[in-house]
Amino acid sequence: MGSTLAQKVWAGHTVRRGGFGGDDLLYVDLHLLHEVNTPRAFDGLRAAGRTVRRPDLTVGTEDHNVPTISLTGLFDDPAGRRQAAQLRDNCDAFGIPVHRRGDDGHGIVHVIGPEQGLVRPGMTVVCCDSHTTTLGAFGALAFGIGTSQVEHVLATQTLWTGRPKDMAVTVTGTLPAGATAKDLVMTLIARIGTGGGQGHIIEYRGEAVDALSMEGRMTLCNMSVEAGSKAGVVGPDETTFAYLRTRPGMPEGADWDAEVAHWKSLRTDPDAEFDREVVLDASTIRPYVSWGTNPAQSAPVDARVPGPDEFATPEERTAAERALTYMDLRPGSRLQDIGIDTVFVGSCTNGRIEDLRAAAEVLRGRRVADGVRMLVVPGSAAVHRQAVDEGLDKVFTGAGADFRPIAGCSMCCGLNEDRMKAGQRAVSTSNRNFEGRQGKQARTHIASPEVAAASAVTGRITAPADLGDGRS
Repeated sequence: MGSTLAQKVWAGHTVRRGGFGGDDLLYVDLHLLHEVNTPRAFDGLRAAGRTVRRPDLTVGTEDHNVPTISLTGLFDDPAGRRQAAQLRDNCDAFGIPVHRRGDDGHGIVHVIGPEQGLVRPGMTVVCCDSHTTTLGAFGALAFGIGTSQVEHVLATQTLWTGRPKDMAVTVTGTLPAGATAKDLVMTLIARIGTGGGQGHIIEYRGEAVDALSMEGRMTLCNMSVEAGSKAGVVGPDETTFAYLRTRPGMPEGADWDAEVAHWKSLRTDPDAEFDREVVLDASTIRPYVSWGTNPAQSAPVDARVPGPDEFATPEERTAAERALTYMDLRPGSRLQDIGIDTVFVGSCTNGRIEDLRAAAEVLRGRRVADGVRMLVVPGSAAVHRQAVDEGLDKVFTGAGADFRPIAGCSMCCGLNEDRMKAGQRAVSTSNRNFEGRQGKQARTHIASPEVAAASAVTGRITAPADLGDGRS
């Protein structure tokens, strides 16, 4: 029997099989760090008298707590300021390269990894962040780890972890105009639930996935963890190779040809078997938006808010009741009638240049509605530079949006000054809509950059197609 892509990468990095509790010991090719969840790991190293095994395979960046208003802006949270300082100090002490706020290479950890050519097909990548799954778009096995595991990887460049099952998500056909990778993954999570991928690595495949850009594939893999999966992967192909060819540090000539030949072998074999398979028809996918307090509680933009009695299990009905109360929504009301006062475009899900281009195209020649605050935060310094070079900054500011000069996680996680106030309601391109995620008692509707921008124009949840052709 053949092997899946994930099985091939896993087998190629297994140092020892069946250790503690049946876990395998994996070699780690790349260890990424940010300021949250890492200080205790370094404290553990010092307490044990250990050093970092491979600082050359470790990279840090400030992203979660970083103020995005200006380079001189102060951290408004003492804990965030302390964490950022600790990351810098720890990386300097152990010889680990670190990207500080304002550096050319600074940005959200899951954005700068691909940008800087650090992630390649067949690698194992870990980070103290669940959305490390983003990097599976390159045919890498990438996933988040906890603080104690961070310490273990720092000390040994290996990780004890259990081998997940394999799940295939095959997307047939072609996405219709107006539907995006964000809509695709939200459709999937709405169908299988936040635990639908639990204990599995999801491999995305099919014509619609093959047609996605690398940015779109990263969005898919980014939100794999919202379905409970350990990782998400896409098999490397010509789209992958074309993206990587332009990245720093790539081999040239015969060495490049040899790399590509190896990467081409990292595809699931035709006779490989998956433990679970899901098939989606891309032609049925429409712009989506979340209505509740987890990503599975989502529906097409033109749908109505469901009632608890529409769900099959007591657990789902209870969750729906709680979500409707928190979100202050009435069953049966139209999603398009929900007014908003905040729009956020950014995050590791949708803070790349393609995402900013999509939002800017919707805004071009239009204005953000009165009473709506729109915040656009690039995912990296490189994305910011490119947006300025392309004039996207002028589109955003001309429309009345706040285009931030410093990259960071910003309002996605609300660990800095970019938060909503209690009772405020946002359409956000982030990946999570949990209670209080973007501010205490704030309400979040997840959507694509296009839906977010269209909603900013009307002041209510809106799909771009509903704006019409009228532009100022």
